[in-house]
Amino acid sequence: MYKKIITLTLFLSAMTSAYANENCMPIGGTGMPNFFSQQEGVISAVAPLSGSVSAATAKVVAQRETETGLEMDMQHFFMTDKGGFMNTSDLAILTTVPGKNNRYMIEITYHVQADSTSGQLKGYTGTFNSYGLVDMKNLQGVIRYSGEICK
Repeated sequence: MYKKIITLTLFLSAMTSAYANENCMPIGGTGMPNFFSQQEGVISAVAPLSGSVSAATAKVVAQRETETGLEMDMQHFFMTDKGGFMNTSDLAILTTVPGKNNRYMIEITYHVQADSTSGQLKGYTGTFNSYGLVDMKNLQGVIRYSGEICK
């Protein structure tokens, strides 16, 4: 009986230590991306953001048409107002808004790239998400992002 209690105590102690060493930060806010075409038809975006990060740039590295709209492979570079930086590799799902030409509901899953963080965000990894609406005719949009990244 005592062996079981000691084993359980050691296990719980180890688990508590593992979680105590993990430092997580909630991430969230809103953004207003503005899209533009660069050389050879590459689509990029710049967005002022509110919340955990203050600005982002993005590049569409691949795009596919789907039955419901588009899929985009993207790369983002996020900056905080306290000197933090991180790069992400992402999948964006754009669903056509019925009756609205070139307007899409957008959902993005952001994957923080290993060793891409610096400053205030140094050592953080994880994923976070966004959703919103983009107007690809007028090259603008609005998004809400949220999640948690951890060291």
